[in-house]
Amino acid sequence: MHNDGKVVPINKAHATPSPLARLPVVLLQVRDKAAQQLQQGLQELFDNADDTLFEMADKARSNADHHIFFEAMRDLRLKRKNFERVFLAQLFAAFANLGQAGRSESHWLPVVSYDTATGTSSDELEKAVALAAMLGRVRHRDGLALAQLTARLGTLLGTPLDERDNPLGPALLCEFFLRAGRSLGVEIRVKLIILKLFEKYVLSDADQLFAEANQILVATGVLPELKAVPSRRPGGRGALEQPREGSVPTVDPPLDENGQEAFAALQKLLAAVRGSVAPTLEASAEPQPIATRDLLRLLSHLQQYVPEPEAEDDFDLRNQLEQLLTRVSVKSGKSRVVEDADEDVINLVALLFEFILNDSTVPDVFKALIARLQIPVLKVAILDKSFFSRTSHPARRLLNEIAAAAMGWNPSDDYQRDSLYRRTEQVVQCLLNEFVEDPAIFPRLLAQFTAFTADEQRRSELLEQHTYEVEEGRVRTEAARQRVAEVLNRRLLGRVLPQSVVQFLQQAWSQVLLLASLKHGEQSVQYQAAVRTMDELIWSVSLQKDTEAGRRLLEQLPGLLKALRNGLTGAAFDPFSTREFFVRLQAMHAQSLEGGGLDALIEVREPLSLSLGLHAPSASLPSDDPDLLKAQQLRIGAWFEFQQDETNRLRCKLKAIMAPANAYIFVSRTGLKVLEKSAVQLALAFKQGAIRSLDDGLLFDRALTSVMGNLRQLNRGKSSQPQG
Repeated sequence: MHNDGKVVPINKAHATPSPLARLPVVLLQVRDKAAQQLQQGLQELFDNADDTLFEMADKARSNADHHIFFEAMRDLRLKRKNFERVFLAQLFAAFANLGQAGRSESHWLPVVSYDTATGTSSDELEKAVALAAMLGRVRHRDGLALAQLTARLGTLLGTPLDERDNPLGPALLCEFFLRAGRSLGVEIRVKLIILKLFEKYVLSDADQLFAEANQILVATGVLPELKAVPSRRPGGRGALEQPREGSVPTVDPPLDENGQEAFAALQKLLAAVRGSVAPTLEASAEPQPIATRDLLRLLSHLQQYVPEPEAEDDFDLRNQLEQLLTRVSVKSGKSRVVEDADEDVINLVALLFEFILNDSTVPDVFKALIARLQIPVLKVAILDKSFFSRTSHPARRLLNEIAAAAMGWNPSDDYQRDSLYRRTEQVVQCLLNEFVEDPAIFPRLLAQFTAFTADEQRRSELLEQHTYEVEEGRVRTEAARQRVAEVLNRRLLGRVLPQSVVQFLQQAWSQVLLLASLKHGEQSVQYQAAVRTMDELIWSVSLQKDTEAGRRLLEQLPGLLKALRNGLTGAAFDPFSTREFFVRLQAMHAQSLEGGGLDALIEVREPLSLSLGLHAPSASLPSDDPDLLKAQQLRIGAWFEFQQDETNRLRCKLKAIMAPANAYIFVSRTGLKVLEKSAVQLALAFKQGAIRSLDDGLLFDRALTSVMGNLRQLNRGKSSQPQG
């Protein structure tokens, strides 16, 4: 059977049918439905991988790079079918193994660690970091739906199920993908590109994957009491909901639970910046390492002197700690130094906050609040090294949630009264006042903060929906107005008609046509009848002398007048306001039948537009203009910042692109409409640098990726320098 891109026959995807026979039928339905979606995602991935690698080859700065990308394109084309087959075989095998006591193969995916085996190459480390970030984003977006699916699968099988063993969980999907890609002979740059495409075309649809699997299980009565997770598709990135009662919270795989192995990998990179935290003393002073417990006490002391957000002086954590170590050293007569592991944590946290405080996505007002969290975050990182490798760590999530909530925030003169600012300030102050060494304060504050943001999100979604419906109605009405104007213009332009009839059609009957179009559609009997009545009216006042047509007018006149009155009544026109028109119309018909001339004739020369609110012509750009193409590819749900004038910026989210006018509707954080732009206007804004997109990726993850990249470059630079 020739497949050629279609879904593989599910009865042939796994060669050993016996384990499948014991699986419940509903589980086979879940498997087959998921296999269809995942294969479609893989097909999209490979379709776009070719274009992506071609663009990379086209931009390559050397012949060697050019060759690498073209060879990768060739390799992918040749091995595409086998890649898809191996991926699906892995998926089917995972379903077949569900519920078995122990799996035949151990997990080898370096989930949320940094692949810290001795001799690990920087390429493997880079791949591990990319994987950890991918999995973190999926769990952050769709963790609740994934937890519900895992709980339902465990209930169905009659045994608790770990997320690592959920065949549709992101960890196993990535494992299937990496196993399928082992045959690809490509270098790390290409592997990272393909991984990114896997996230874009497969993992980005994880919410749909989990939702459909959950729906199948709920339909057969598996844990129906778990509340369904709202789709994040209409609004793009949704707020992370707290698990409801009865649901199972997501957890990271218990690999390297205390984070020591992952942190050891980071220490290799951090060795290049050691020595930046040391007391300023005579060289003859005897060095004495300070215990971690004493270091935490020093940090708790510094924590009481963290400046207020309004303070103009920057709080340099390493400098403050260095001064404190100097004072302690002078008192003791010994050079009190920080142990290497603790200094590595200090340096890494300092570098992470340096990125965060320079990140353009976080509003300046919130940067000042986040900056005050350096010592609490440093203390929790010293106590728990898994802070750097566990994406669900409460302290790490708290930073991400604050940044995500603040991304759409717009400054105002009374910002200190803003509810989000006040709640964030309360979180910060609580940590400064209460956190000593018990990390339990972080999950408590995280739960309170996410409950607050979830309430705000629900309110904003209601307003967003209202905004969308209003705009949809307005755009629909505007488009109908334009079509009505076109219908009138085709009949009136260039014609010589009585002025009162022209005014009646433009001011009154146009509204009858508009209402019929909106209520019933332009193919409806009602709309077509209104158009025929208009045509009959124009015909009736265009007759010359006493002709056969004039005699036919006598027969049709009662029906015409009735249709006109019914149309106006249906459009709620006041009969008294139209009485004068009917009197004049009766006179015009009488004059026509008697062969007399019609008074007040005019030639219609200008097209109807302003009375129906049509848009004036705007600037145009070539269809292949790069900024226009960029505007046309904007993602609904993405956040942007507009430079309104020299001092004012506006942050807003793209809520909808309204056809047929292609009006881009932007809303504020509260869900209210704040901007409407055309594609051309957006393209011009891009050209002027008046608009920029805001990165809605997880702040801490972006910071860690950036810091590690900088550290790798620093280490490479040092290793390439000639030795003394």
